[in-house]
Amino acid sequence: MTKISEILPGRRSVSIELWPPRTSAAEERLEAALAELDTAIHPTFCSITYGAGGSTRERTHELVVRLEAAGRCVPMAHLVCAAHSRAELAEILGRYRAAGIENVLALRGDPPLDTPVELATGELVHAVELVELAKSVGDFCVAVAAHPEGHPDSPDRESDRRRLAEKLAIADFAITQFFFRVEDYLSLVDDLSARGLSKPVIPGIQPITNPRTLVKMAEMSGCAVPEELAARIDAVADRPEEVRKIGVEVATDLGAQLLEQGAPGLHFYTMNVAAATVEVCQNLGIGVR
Repeated sequence: MTKISEILPGRRSVSIELWPPRTSAAEERLEAALAELDTAIHPTFCSITYGAGGSTRERTHELVVRLEAAGRCVPMAHLVCAAHSRAELAEILGRYRAAGIENVLALRGDPPLDTPVELATGELVHAVELVELAKSVGDFCVAVAAHPEGHPDSPDRESDRRRLAEKLAIADFAITQFFFRVEDYLSLVDDLSARGLSKPVIPGIQPITNPRTLVKMAEMSGCAVPEELAARIDAVADRPEEVRKIGVEVATDLGAQLLEQGAPGLHFYTMNVAAATVEVCQNLGIGVR
């Protein structure tokens, strides 16, 4: 059992996000990605998503517990407020505690698509309430999400930064949504520092491999894709290898700038595919065995 907050200080972390597989074929792809990532970069930790629309919620628990038991990668379970009562969330946290899981990423989250309107929000409205609940249920290391460009549902950036500060005052560290401008990350860290918060904020990077996926995820997260980058991707959208080449180049450049500016590590949104993340890490000379 390892708390991520205890292994972050004094090292440059390289972490990854994975999602639970829905099919046997997806299971095979995940296992192949895990094996390649573990061999090539040995991630500091891996976060496991909670399943869009609630479709993989139980699978999240199964995968996190399996990874912890195997000792392959320190797992962190995503958990969301949406469509849950306080009692349900406490029960889920209790199961993790009983299984020896010590790391949780507390999110507001999006409700399952088929959830009645009156249940969609959940009993806990804001992620900070889930952070407080997790800390009360067990001795968890709790991470929170940060949006360098502001959460898409926030009325303005000031409101978003204030809510982030409230969460991080209680939580142990933060991971950002992916972004493409280093100045957005630096502005966020400076703002938190001005509020008296110096806990680690790990920047998230998504190497572009699929134009349609990029557009969809950018819209959901509130990330702005620079016009020049969008034009480069559009020009080769029908050539997957060229898209991937640009994605690795951009992610490498961004990662280098972030590390040069003192970021505590990099968190990669892998889409359950290892190759692009491994190549970026090799380019940067980080996490490589």
